Amino acid sequence: MDTISIQEFRVDATVGYYEWERQMPQTIELNIEFAIPHNLAGRSDRIRDTIDYGAVVARVRDSLKQSHFILLERLCEHVSDILLQEFASPWVRVSAAKIGLMRDVRRLGVTIERERQG
Repeated sequence: MDTISIQEFRVDATVGYYEWERQMPQTIELNIEFAIPHNLAGRSDRIRDTIDYGAVVARVRDSLKQSHFILLERLCEHVSDILLQEFASPWVRVSAAKIGLMRDVRRLGVTIERERQG
């Protein structure tokens, strides 16, 4: 399985359980790893044979700008749905972390892993 990873992708999103967290967008750090549907790109050297990571970054950034979440788990599920459904990735792992939210905690985050069904 060939995969692409997008590391330390920082994006502003409205997410939080507490009302004060939802007052304004906060910076979330995403780490996304996803499978390419096949392994043709390594041989062909053509963008059409892979998933365009630039398009993924733009789509995720735009979607998170327009969405509101209570839990980081839901934000991760939303990002994984984009990769699985819109980009036809067969597998995805998404980590999302709030940065500097709590004293003495640099990052507070969750990770989910999903596979496309069917």
